[in-house]
Amino acid sequence: MRLTQLCAVLFAVLALIPSTAGAAVPHVVQPGESLWSIAAANNLTTRTVAAYNGLSESSPVVLGSTIQIPSTAEGYASLQKAGLVAAAPLQSAAAPAPAAASSTSAAPAAQGAYTVRPGDTLSGLAAGARVPVSAMAAINGLDPNGVLLAGTVIKLPAGAPAPARASQPTPVATVVPSAAPEPTPSRVDASSIQSAAAAGGVSPSLAAAIGWQESGFNNAMVSGANARGVMQITPGTWAFVQNNLAGRRLDPNSAADNVSAGVLYLKHLIQQTGDESTAIACYYQGCGSVRSRGLFDDTKRYVANVQALRARFGGS
Repeated sequence: MRLTQLCAVLFAVLALIPSTAGAAVPHVVQPGESLWSIAAANNLTTRTVAAYNGLSESSPVVLGSTIQIPSTAEGYASLQKAGLVAAAPLQSAAAPAPAAASSTSAAPAAQGAYTVRPGDTLSGLAAGARVPVSAMAAINGLDPNGVLLAGTVIKLPAGAPAPARASQPTPVATVVPSAAPEPTPSRVDASSIQSAAAAGGVSPSLAAAIGWQESGFNNAMVSGANARGVMQITPGTWAFVQNNLAGRRLDPNSAADNVSAGVLYLKHLIQQTGDESTAIACYYQGCGSVRSRGLFDDTKRYVANVQALRARFGGS
């Protein structure tokens, strides 16, 4: 099996479960995070998280400070209190409230995210996911013979059952494996992404929309699924692009080359699928999973979000 097929089949990933309906959960701000990225990772809008925490949507977040992540109900109540949405009409005691319509404006959570718990090992996680240790290590940029530290963010394969320790508390401190591409404290603008896309034969509005959806153009962004940079490239995808698609050495510390890698990979997916919407789904879910399982609900929302965002960047 070709490396492209192996990566697509093994590492199309499970959806990260969104915030529960219970009480708000505290989140300690990590390097590179913004109010937008925190909200997006929890399937909430920036406005919702800002309103719940008494902030404006443009407020910066301070490294090490704590942001409260509300449940959907709590977030909606805070928007009502702030006058940002209309108050819901009173319901009679006999009539149930209608189900809330799902929003397509919030970014879906990163798929396949797992934070290593104490006692986890790479071999144990690989065995539970039914994939070789070498494959699990490759996609995450890990040493297959190394020690797996608690708090390490990794990406799990598609269809893998939840690890045995998934119900244990998530470690407060997270560890980002040292691997290419490296998250660096820099940003790009839409025009830079659009120029790279045009030069690479990809729709500029599509590439910019994915870059905004994935990171808000922030190269310091690291997802809970170990994806990094502006275009949220995993170490395994970076290695595939470098070895198979790039005609030069890509700088793992460069935001511009993170964009280049994303554009090259997106072009590859479009060529593989022959359809932009399917390529967008593959970018998020993985082509092997899309072919074998169809589109997950959050994948459909991701595709809709990206397609809607294209209008912001001069496309449709």
